[in-house]
Amino acid sequence: MLDLTLTPDQLKLQEKAHVFAEQVIRPVSRHYDTTGDWPEEIFRQAWEHGFLQSPVPKELGGPGHSQVDEVVVNEEIAWGCAGMYTAISANTLATAPLFIAGSEEQKKHWLSRLLEAPRLAAFALSEPDAGSDAGSIATTAARQGDVYLLNGTKCFVTGGAYADYYTVFAKTDPTKGARGLSAMVVPQGTPGLRIGKSMDKLGHRASNQVFLHFENAAVPAENRLGAEGAGFGIAMKTLDQTRAVVASGGVGVARAAYELALEHAKTRVQFGQPIFSNQAVSFLLADLAMKIEAARLLTWQAAWMTDKGMRNSKQSAMAKTFATDTAMEVTTHAVQILGGLGYSRECLAEKFFRDAKLMQIYEGTNQIQRLVIAKEIQQGR
Repeated sequence: MLDLTLTPDQLKLQEKAHVFAEQVIRPVSRHYDTTGDWPEEIFRQAWEHGFLQSPVPKELGGPGHSQVDEVVVNEEIAWGCAGMYTAISANTLATAPLFIAGSEEQKKHWLSRLLEAPRLAAFALSEPDAGSDAGSIATTAARQGDVYLLNGTKCFVTGGAYADYYTVFAKTDPTKGARGLSAMVVPQGTPGLRIGKSMDKLGHRASNQVFLHFENAAVPAENRLGAEGAGFGIAMKTLDQTRAVVASGGVGVARAAYELALEHAKTRVQFGQPIFSNQAVSFLLADLAMKIEAARLLTWQAAWMTDKGMRNSKQSAMAKTFATDTAMEVTTHAVQILGGLGYSRECLAEKFFRDAKLMQIYEGTNQIQRLVIAKEIQQGR
């Protein structure tokens, strides 16, 4: 029987996350968006609430949140600030390879670190010349005895300047293309690892994205996740399992912009009546409300399939694409509905607009998602 009702525990978690977003995040979101400073205090409080370490299972002492739990939480956090949502949810992305391919000993060692302090993990896949085409990664990991020597550059590493460790993808056999890719955990402070410049971005300015440079960085072979050559599969499975979290961020930003536009439409009087009374505005808001609801349902479906261990390549790609395209559409119309006020930095509408754009790009552009969807339906899945 189909049941889309959140459990009592999930409703409590949702309320907890919303209060955190409303009372802690939203009041300072403009400050961090303007300055680009790292909101360390926010992350400390997120850790105290269990949001920063949400993937850590209960048997290790963590919250043990399901992915449905996570998308419910992250919608609220993104409603508060997309940049802080991106930084917080990065732990889910970075630790997913551990759940997919890590040994029990590796999981215990690396995941437990997230329980000890407000620590971040980072996912290092993209490179200057390898974004959507992960198979063209140029970073190498040459085996020398009990270590791998990493050489190359990663980019767009979220939280990279502050991460405790990184999940890095590199070629252990450059002659095999994508089949020569391997995954490994690289601790912060590894000799030969240098953190490069941080990006100055259009939106998500409360998050941190950096370049990582590896120059004969020696990583213990015991830090490799899975077999040599299994890295590409681990990366693709990771993205299948985490795109619902990106989708939830899109829903959160869209909802925030929609609420702002709706309130304005109800209270802004022109020609003797609220502008909501004009069909051009009310029908537009009706369409946006429908798309937000549809995006949330696609997101919940993809997350539920992850929790059930089901293949969800198509559903996660659909959720990510639809939800983040919806975020871009809703925020664009929100600016329009608010008019000149919406274009002003005195109003959060322009921030929501800037934040929405990145969601169509990271964790696989929405053009790549359509390739995934097309391939899945071509093969009858």
